[in-house]
Amino acid sequence: MPSSVVNHFIYFPETEILRIIYQSGAVYEYFKVPPEIIGKFKEARSKGQFLNKVIKPRFEYRKIE
Repeated sequence: MPSSVVNHFIYFPETEILRIIYQSGAVYEYFKVPPEIIGKFKEARSKGQFLNKVIKPRFEYRKIE
């Protein structure tokens, strides 16, 4: 099911950076996100809810676009 919040995401395991491309076109990077969180994110029925409840509160991030 497509997300109304997340357009696409890329995970860089060597640096544990999660790059989120939002539907709005904004791009953010979340730092030190462990692989087990990415696994749960991939399986999440709602990417937006998982992002808001699990990733945003726990991991530092910055807007890159």
